[in-house]
Amino acid sequence: MRNKIIPYNPELKLLARQLRKNSTLPEVLLWQNIKQRGYGVQFHRQVPMLNYIVDFYCHEIGLAIEIDGVTHEYAYLYDSKRQGELEVYGVTFLRFSNEEVKKNMFSVLLVIEETVRRLQE
Repeated sequence: MRNKIIPYNPELKLLARQLRKNSTLPEVLLWQNIKQRGYGVQFHRQVPMLNYIVDFYCHEIGLAIEIDGVTHEYAYLYDSKRQGELEVYGVTFLRFSNEEVKKNMFSVLLVIEETVRRLQE
């Protein structure tokens, strides 16, 4: 699975670029903590995969991180379908709410660190 590139719909490249330019506050906060290879791996923002875009992805270990906002409460079926389709490719998902990222960053980072370590084994 290491460094496996998941195929994607090329039409999503422009949308991914726009999402990078218009990040939510929780996305910016988390990005500030994971962007500098702090865990020995490199994360990318707003990565197109299949017909979807994930918030953060590490190709090296196949880890996707999603930050779910208020609208995700109503998008549960869509998120589940998307996650299931990507898991077929060996992608591991971590999901955090906006509130977790804003109010409990330390715990979020501990979960990410533990997951990265486990996937590197």
